[in-house]
Amino acid sequence: MPKDVLCILAKSPRPGEVKTRLAPAVGAAAAAVLARAFFDDTLATARRSARARLAIAIAGDPAPLGLPADLEIWPQGTGDLGDRMERALARALTPGDRVLLIGTDSPGLPLAHLEAAFTLLSSHDAVLGPADDGGFYLLGLDRCEPGLLSGLPWSRSDTLLRTEARLRATGRTVAHAPAWFDVDELDDLLLLSGLIARGAVEAPATARALASMGLLVSALP
Repeated sequence: MPKDVLCILAKSPRPGEVKTRLAPAVGAAAAAVLARAFFDDTLATARRSARARLAIAIAGDPAPLGLPADLEIWPQGTGDLGDRMERALARALTPGDRVLLIGTDSPGLPLAHLEAAFTLLSSHDAVLGPADDGGFYLLGLDRCEPGLLSGLPWSRSDTLLRTEARLRATGRTVAHAPAWFDVDELDDLLLLSGLIARGAVEAPATARALASMGLLVSALP
C-alpha cells in the first residue's frame, strides 16, 4: 500500500450548509445536489491515482455520501478551515511521508494535475495548486507542525500568496502545480458547464446534475 496520502476535504451535502455562495443563484436544495455531484466526481478522479492511499476528511454526517467501506473516513473536527485542514494533514502524515489535500470545489480536475503535484512534492517541501480566484485547490506537504495554517485568510484574492508566504517563512521550498479553478459562484458554474458540454472537462456526475437543472450550456460566452 502506498505511504503517500491523497486526502479529500469534504462536507456532508446538507441544504443550507454547502455551496452557500452558489445557493442564492440556484437555491439551497440545488446547491446541495451540486455539492454531492462535485464530491462524486472528485472521488472518481482521486480513485484513479495509484500513487497514494485515499482518505476522506469530512465535516458532518458521512452517511448521505454513501461512502464505500474501503475508504478511510476521518472527522474534520472543529475550528476554521485552517484548523480543519491542518488536522487532516497532520493525521495523514502520521503513517505516511507526503500528503496532498484537495477539496471538492473543482469537479473535473485532471488526474494529471494530481500526478504533477506528487512529482513536485518529491523534490520540494510543499506544493500549491493555484486557483483562478487567488486561492488554491491543492496543498501538498511532507510535514505539518501545529499552527502552520493558523490565522491565514480564506476565500480571499490573496489566500494563495499569504499561504505561500507562510510556508516559505518556515524554510520550506514551494512549487506550483498546474493552475485550475474552483466553482464557488454562478459564473464559475456556467464556466464549468460550458467546458463539460465542449468535452474539455470530464465530470459526469456534475454533468447529470446540471442537465437536470437546465444549466448544461453548449457554449461559453
